Amino acid sequence: MAFDFKKEYRDLYQPKTKPSIIEVPPMRFLAVEGAGDPNEAGGAYQHALELLYGLAYTLKMSYKTDYAIEGFYQYVVPPLEGFWWQPDVAGVDYANKASFQWVSVLRVPEFVTEADFAWALEAATTKKKLDFSPMRLIEVDEGLCVQCMHVGPYDSEPATVDAMHEYAAAQGYVPDFSDTRRHHEIYLSDPRKADPAKMKTVVRHPIRKA
Repeated sequence: MAFDFKKEYRDLYQPKTKPSIIEVPPMRFLAVEGAGDPNEAGGAYQHALELLYGLAYTLKMSYKTDYAIEGFYQYVVPPLEGFWWQPDVAGVDYANKASFQWVSVLRVPEFVTEADFAWALEAATTKKKLDFSPMRLIEVDEGLCVQCMHVGPYDSEPATVDAMHEYAAAQGYVPDFSDTRRHHEIYLSDPRKADPAKMKTVVRHPIRKA
């Protein structure tokens, strides 16, 4: 059976609808950085997703090619995630999506090396005839965070964020946003198919002791 990150790491991908404190371990991601409204049809964000999934499935299906990744095991491609920020804003301002800056990411197993990434770039470029040069393989060490399962449309997230910050404050923590610690979302529902009222999104914010 293929390894499923969502099932194996439920604390990371299936938190409760009440806020909780978590120590997030370092993880490896395929990443594309960009800016602008993610809802723009044919925009940079939509193109980033095309690149991410193209490369993710090239790596996932590598065992069917002549290229052998050391330590490879079959796995389910994890859910889409995103780190979001805006100039001079702590967290994000949902009312001003045009000013969003983001790094859109898909987690990959730790066995994926820079050499494997380079192979996948070449293979995906040849097969899909797309420019995969914006892609990066990155390590993210989020550390101490407050998180919560948000149920509903993305635009109603501020209420969940407020609850997270209130909970963190009651536990003796304050937000700790920086150039390396961002507003983080993990998308467990496909917005093209799901009822907006039932969409599930993990929302995570960096914190530190007050």
